[in-house]
Amino acid sequence: MAMKQTLEQKLLQKLSPQQIQLMKMLQLPTQALEARVKEEIEVNPALEEGKDNEESDYDSDTDDQIGEELSESEQEFDFSDYMDDDDTPGYKYEANNYSKDDDDKRMPIGSASTFHDRLSAQLHLRSLNDKQMAICEHLIGSLDDSGYLRRGIMAITDDLAFTQSIMVSEEEVEHLLKTEIQDMDPAGIGARDLQECLLLQIRRKPATVTIKTATVILDKFYNEFVKKHYDKITSRLEIEDEDLKDAIEEIVNLNPKPGNSMNESARPVEQVVPDFQLVSEGDELVVMLNGRNVPELRMSKKYAEMLEDFSRIKGEPNKAQRDAMMFVKQKLDSARWFIDAIKQRHDTLIRTMQAIVDYQIEYFRTGDETNLRPMILKDIADIVHMDISTISRVSNSKYIQTSFGTFSVKYFFSESLTNDDGEEVSTREVKKILQDLIGTEDKKKPWTDENLAKELKTKGYNIARRTVAKYREQLDIPVARLRREL
Repeated sequence: MAMKQTLEQKLLQKLSPQQIQLMKMLQLPTQALEARVKEEIEVNPALEEGKDNEESDYDSDTDDQIGEELSESEQEFDFSDYMDDDDTPGYKYEANNYSKDDDDKRMPIGSASTFHDRLSAQLHLRSLNDKQMAICEHLIGSLDDSGYLRRGIMAITDDLAFTQSIMVSEEEVEHLLKTEIQDMDPAGIGARDLQECLLLQIRRKPATVTIKTATVILDKFYNEFVKKHYDKITSRLEIEDEDLKDAIEEIVNLNPKPGNSMNESARPVEQVVPDFQLVSEGDELVVMLNGRNVPELRMSKKYAEMLEDFSRIKGEPNKAQRDAMMFVKQKLDSARWFIDAIKQRHDTLIRTMQAIVDYQIEYFRTGDETNLRPMILKDIADIVHMDISTISRVSNSKYIQTSFGTFSVKYFFSESLTNDDGEEVSTREVKKILQDLIGTEDKKKPWTDENLAKELKTKGYNIARRTVAKYREQLDIPVARLRREL
């Protein structure tokens, strides 16, 4: 096969390190930005925290003056005169510290103990021999995060035989499961299914008439209870509706996932820090950025002075001086880029959030969810003349504090549909009306999805039954049969 040379001209678009840095910082929430600033200060000695006038050695001018001094010193000192391309590759003169890869996906690892650790601690307080202790440890390790034992007893006996050389019968494993594991706190741990989990919990309660009724319902009429066939239960147990209602109230207050309760108690509480604050100035609503989003940063004047000192070198500098000069210049450029990225981030966040507030002005003035207009990322991108991906980064993981609560910025985006009057309304508005309808329905005869579609149609929203079902599922509202109450 013959080879030939060709000459091609291509037009490529490539992001600069500064643009990549800005995009990454745009999507950082307040707390993550603080950590990012601290990290940059640690790795870049030319970047400092605070205002210029806080140190007596510094002039009262801002970073602009530092930038002017840098440009003047660079004019006096021509780097190209002292840098031999044969000695040092050109890429070393650029601050190219940023990868083309996506964002850093590292996540902090929590140090809180799991519920398996807590169960093991309870286990070691019991009087068991070594064999029983090993079996119970294996049972605890076989529990899932909800506290259920999903594996069969036969499979567990096989595991014990093959992995630990412990020969044990299924009856002995079953006995230890019931007498030791299921006897631990919280109640319900070690159950094989939901019915057993609820029975383990209800049997630990004081034996009142209501508790006994609830126990019989879970034990003998569990399927009828799940399907809400209440008439069958009352007729077979020969009890009144009020007695059944009291028993059901006891059952619904039980914990279907006891393992999660232990995990939640061990999990550190995460506090939402709002990135924006909405304040009223007369008739106007103004967006303010959380002060922690705009840290006071400056370039080190000592490093600027070091760069200026290089301009006074007599003759050609040696390799050590050239390396030092490159290091100082790289750190100063990196510091300047980082400070500029912080300022651009501030301006972009304010412009975007203010556009969102102006677009949803009726909602922000009233707090009424039905006043939310249909809004997608492109609507805001067209207003602020930015790319849709930029708007997405701004709205991601950001929160705004208003007079009626703190909300995720993504909350204000929704799709649209057309009502009978030909007006475009937000799907969130329809969901709110649907939620209100279900909240006011007769719980003894709750509305089906078809009934809800008819009710919405009378209000001017012509929506199909399957769409009502989709919205209901998005609102985590069960079907009519499961909403039925006595």
